Amino acid sequence: MKIKDVKVHVIQAPLEEKFCFSQGWVTCRSSVIVEVICDNGIHGFGECLCHGQQPPQVAQAFIENCFRPLMIGRSAFDVEVLWEELYNRSRPFGQQGAAVNALSGVDIALWDAMGKEVNQPVSNLIGGKFRDKVKAYATGFYRKENGVYPEDAIKEAMGYLEKGFQGMKLKTGFGAREDIRYIRALRQAVGEDTLLMADFNCAYNASVARRIVMELADVKLEFFEELLAPEDIGGYQSLRNLTPSYIAAGENIFGKIAYKEWLKAGALDIYQPDLCSSGGYTECKKIAALTQAWNVMLIPHVWGSGIGLAASLQFIATLPSAPLSMKPQEPMLEYDQSSHPFRLDLIYDGVVFENGWVQVPQGPGNGVEVNHKILEKYKMN
Repeated sequence: MKIKDVKVHVIQAPLEEKFCFSQGWVTCRSSVIVEVICDNGIHGFGECLCHGQQPPQVAQAFIENCFRPLMIGRSAFDVEVLWEELYNRSRPFGQQGAAVNALSGVDIALWDAMGKEVNQPVSNLIGGKFRDKVKAYATGFYRKENGVYPEDAIKEAMGYLEKGFQGMKLKTGFGAREDIRYIRALRQAVGEDTLLMADFNCAYNASVARRIVMELADVKLEFFEELLAPEDIGGYQSLRNLTPSYIAAGENIFGKIAYKEWLKAGALDIYQPDLCSSGGYTECKKIAALTQAWNVMLIPHVWGSGIGLAASLQFIATLPSAPLSMKPQEPMLEYDQSSHPFRLDLIYDGVVFENGWVQVPQGPGNGVEVNHKILEKYKMN
């Protein structure tokens, strides 16, 4: 099965109502969808993560100008060989960030094509499934321009509980006093039995973060996510043992080499690579092996379209708990509930959520079909 062509679909849709997080306002949802076309007629699809303020054209440029020329005519089954060669080609100008982000979408597309060729889901190809369904927590709580907080957030939280979610993650990072007040109000509203997490999107330095985690010790958050900038390994080390809650980060760490340094430092309780940004299946399985060797938790970051969601479910299905036991600490699915015009339409609503759990798609490859009409509808000019 030879690679005949590699196409990049840059899609974008404006939001009816913009929202913000600690780093600024989001006015549209974008995605970079990678399509690997093989000589036997099989099409594999992958996704490069686009954060709310990330220009999708960056990943597009990497794929079209750096990766595609090295892929044409190669076997799609040489997926790991291709990963290392493409990374090596971009190493002088992209050991982190955009290069690995772009390579992630390429890798996912290759695995999707291989799964379709042998009629197996990717999870079966990369080791088999520890689970057929994954507990989901709701990510949302972005701020609106005319919102009233915490009242609007409490209403949103009640909606997630009604949908069947057993956990949810708040968007924070709007000032230490505001965050402390806000998190306390949400804990009181949802009760002690609901898993509650808080994502700060790199809003603080270690001194401010220390105050937040110590003042909120009694609130019993499941984890504090990205309190600090991703360069501050030492800051994360200083926070880890100040709170009974877990300290988590990782969506802005790219590849096994970077993760190795964080693991050696013992900086985090939970590592959060994003399959669509931290290297795809090939690299994230190696990251998972490293976290298993250090016996720490891996709970992937997920924030994209339905392609990234389905691929992440395939990946999570293959993750062992750390360690195996009768009642292990299982990995969860971050299930984005914020406004997204094409999240599930792109995959024909191919992800099933029920009573707080999401089924791992059973179809070949990523497990879902891609709606080409949606690719065309939201194509950037």
